[in-house]
Amino acid sequence: SCKVFFAKDPLKIVRAQGQYMFDETGEKYLDCINNVAHVGHSHPYVTKAATKQMELLNTNSRFLHDNLVQYAQRLTATLPEKLSVCYFVNSGSEANDLALRLARQYHGHQDVITLE
Repeated sequence: SCKVFFAKDPLKIVRAQGQYMFDETGEKYLDCINNVAHVGHSHPYVTKAATKQMELLNTNSRFLHDNLVQYAQRLTATLPEKLSVCYFVNSGSEANDLALRLARQYHGHQDVITLE
């Protein structure tokens, strides 16, 4: 059920910078699939912020922390009143699961239409 990309000639990616990934021979590939389009790989600002946070605390959002509340307040301040609740999740899969559960709770229906 899980296919390997480039099964006939697999890529061994060893590093990435900006929008590019590099294989073991140094060949450069444009990364169009790894959710990095907004900042790229190895972005210095993101790397510095992540390092600073990991030096302080490296955990998930199931525990209380002031930064979660402050971020939610800054985020919701930019949105309409109807969008005043934040749900923090770990992945796209968790986000999809939560969205499905919320929709089912709101509408009371169990049916789902999806595209393959």
